[in-house]
Amino acid sequence: MDHQTRRGIQSGIAAFGIWGLLTLYWKQLDGFSAVELIGWRLVMMTVVMVAVVAAASLTGRDTGEGGGDEPATAPWRLVTEIITQPRVLAIVAISSVLLTVNWTTYVFAVLNDQVVETALGYFLAPLGTMVIGIVILGETLTPLRRLAVGLAVAAVIILTWSYGQVPWLALIIAGTFSLYGLVKRRSPLSPVTGLTAEGLILLIPAIGIIFWGFARPDATIVDASGTQWAFLLGTGVATAAPLLLFTRAARSVPFTILGPLNYLVPIINFTLGWLVFDEPMPTGRLIGFVLVWLALVAVTVDTLRPRTVTAELSAVR
Repeated sequence: MDHQTRRGIQSGIAAFGIWGLLTLYWKQLDGFSAVELIGWRLVMMTVVMVAVVAAASLTGRDTGEGGGDEPATAPWRLVTEIITQPRVLAIVAISSVLLTVNWTTYVFAVLNDQVVETALGYFLAPLGTMVIGIVILGETLTPLRRLAVGLAVAAVIILTWSYGQVPWLALIIAGTFSLYGLVKRRSPLSPVTGLTAEGLILLIPAIGIIFWGFARPDATIVDASGTQWAFLLGTGVATAAPLLLFTRAARSVPFTILGPLNYLVPIINFTLGWLVFDEPMPTGRLIGFVLVWLALVAVTVDTLRPRTVTAELSAVR
């Protein structure tokens, strides 16, 4: 393994580790409105991403993604390019909505002591992506992936029985994350540029949410301590840092390695929810998770088979 690949793997582990541990970050803001927090996250993330893109534009460097052949675009030019291209504007608008719903659902679940359900959502997300590939992109199922779909369906049924209701938060997290991936696949913008564009398009509504929070007589954000204000203002860096680490990893790490690393996020959330925050884990719920894990093992084994990798690379080309 060469030095660049090792550094890429380290960046990938750091990115997924931070994403998983963000649950602890949001727990520091417990008692706040999830909607208000997303407003702050969007505003602060946009500030950080605009600064990154602006710095890259001024220095003439790329943003550390793609392959270095994409010229850095100044933020104001990025806005102009998006507005003048209806297709790009539509893609950015749709991805922005999906991202907002995903983040809001995740933060709501964390603040309401449902961390284990967020883990379920991110465990189901790769399987949701696979279903989208079949239904929307016309991809075919191998026997192992048929098994994975069957296990996932069985898991949702068992978990519905265990929770006493459909695990809507997990399904919303998985669904929006999978659809976000589909929309981003159709986007001509690179990851960093795309996230910056999404932040810019959501900036005005996000500022409106913040002012709405201040206007509420019972707004918890008005009573935030100095430490909580530091966490609020730090949401931009907390959002941007793992993304930049991930884009560095994506440049040098084979996707057959990067893909399984994704599972670090729900594994961390599952561990935190069950062992740190003492969320209930009855037998039925544990059986449901085991079925999801078996489905992911089947998908991973199938993906790592040489013939499968070759076929998928050919399909992409």
